[in-house]
Amino acid sequence: MRIAKDLLDEIVAHSRDDLPNECCGLIGGREGEAASVHRARNAAATWLRYELHPTDQLRIMNRIEDAGEDLVGIYHSHTKSEAYPSQTDINLADAWPDPLYLICSLEHADSPVVRAFAIRDGAVEEADLDVG
Repeated sequence: MRIAKDLLDEIVAHSRDDLPNECCGLIGGREGEAASVHRARNAAATWLRYELHPTDQLRIMNRIEDAGEDLVGIYHSHTKSEAYPSQTDINLADAWPDPLYLICSLEHADSPVVRAFAIRDGAVEEADLDVG
């Protein structure tokens, strides 16, 4: 996925803003290029997992569609672990197999790490994240 630095910075900022809980949101774009980042509330409200708030999810999906974009990514943070999908993340991905999953790790708060993954049928494959 190609993503502008300011959009990636927004994901990191959201991750920090929602501490101590995990954050989550959606990424709109076209053909593997991110065009917009949309914050959502974490309905789970915990540092252990995320759950996109259903009202936010509907509102954001409408906004992405109205902009002529596709859902190209789903992001969330890991507040105390590496930027790699947990088993819970892998299980949740069954509902949305097409978008990439971006994970922002704040395990080392002074140096956040964001990585992207394709998660399909329980298999995890790291994807390129081209920041520019």
